[in-house]
Amino acid sequence: MRNKENALNPTVLWFTGLSGSGKSTISEKVYAQLKEDGYEVEHLDGDAVREVFPTTGFSKKERDDHVKRVGFVASLLQKHGVFVVASFISPYQDARDFVRNRCEDFTEIHISTPLEVCEERDVKGLYEKARKGEIENFTGISDPYEEPEDPELRIDTTNITPEEGVERVFEYLRERVGD
Repeated sequence: MRNKENALNPTVLWFTGLSGSGKSTISEKVYAQLKEDGYEVEHLDGDAVREVFPTTGFSKKERDDHVKRVGFVASLLQKHGVFVVASFISPYQDARDFVRNRCEDFTEIHISTPLEVCEERDVKGLYEKARKGEIENFTGISDPYEEPEDPELRIDTTNITPEEGVERVFEYLRERVGD
């Protein structure tokens, strides 16, 4: 349980990266740990949010609009003292910058796992379908992914466990306590 001396400041933890990079896995574990530690926290995940907004498409404009809507919600939650753990491919820098500028406190976490590794992990077969042309606008294949220029944290999950990724997030958050 947390105490006031070492309490973490609520921030929007925005996980971005390619499909299969480890965003959702790490973010789910970060969310669970923050909750267990007694923080007010919400988890916004791309797949879960798309179930609520099923007509959200995959064109650049539709993706940008989707990220901006979720970012707006995240900024409101964070403004009221809630940690927000958001996991979205969010492939375009301008949409991520929009979210950063809306939030009082924003932490961009780039899960920088290389495309080749993400394809190897592809349990849903999405990359294979995208390479065959069966899926249009697939990030990393037929649609670009603009890597973050200067994220607060960059994690390549190629050779680490999800737990090690989670620990890197908490190391970063603990370093911020002294600021």
